[in-house]
Amino acid sequence: MATIGRFQKGDEIFHAKVVDGELFRLHGEVFGAPSFDRKPTPRKGVKTLVPVVPSKIIAVGLNYADHVREMKRELPKEPLFWFKATTSLLADGGKIEIPYREHRTDFEAELAIVIGRKVRNVSPTQAGRHIFGYTAAQDISDRTIQKAESQWARCKSFDTFTPLGPYVETVFDPNESSIQQFQNGLLRQNSNISQLIFKPAALVSFISTNMTLLPGDVILTGTPGGVGPIQSGDKLEVRIQGITPLCNTVK
Repeated sequence: MATIGRFQKGDEIFHAKVVDGELFRLHGEVFGAPSFDRKPTPRKGVKTLVPVVPSKIIAVGLNYADHVREMKRELPKEPLFWFKATTSLLADGGKIEIPYREHRTDFEAELAIVIGRKVRNVSPTQAGRHIFGYTAAQDISDRTIQKAESQWARCKSFDTFTPLGPYVETVFDPNESSIQQFQNGLLRQNSNISQLIFKPAALVSFISTNMTLLPGDVILTGTPGGVGPIQSGDKLEVRIQGITPLCNTVK
């Protein structure tokens, strides 16, 4: 497998391998050993969905030093994480909705880990065996609420606040890839995944010591410096080297 997406045609929802824009339907369990059609499925009438349906979304904060500085916080000694509502998920091409016009609402480009095997108490050296792949994400944040509360779940869990996708890359090296955020074509965030304080394997290991991770679960690995406000009409694009870009608009 390489590039896997989740799609809908009429009432049918299916996974497929994406090759040069063509869809080859998947048969069997997506997190198992599936087979694929040899002939592509016509794309007419096919809608791209969020690539996985997680039991939980785990967001990691303050995982790039430059973002820690811009948020005026101290470097964490161990990963800082919280839950985001699964109802906050938004597919590629969907519209991010700002619930309070008077609040500051920010973009945050992130690399997302997708878990492929049930895991509990895994070591960092074995964690990679439990990762299905990686995809692009946004962790949209209501800063006004975030500054007013000590818990971050509410400010980041509004509907549409977690754009994800469009596809999962199952063959991807997370150690040396650029990560960028574009807002209306202008570069706003520009970093490299190598700058993560806690790397993907370390995150999976640490989180698995606190809870069981299930296939399809999503871990947002944190955002680099350069976060900024969004407003209605904006076009946002997350570009991670080696991963299909994630594009959304704001209303």
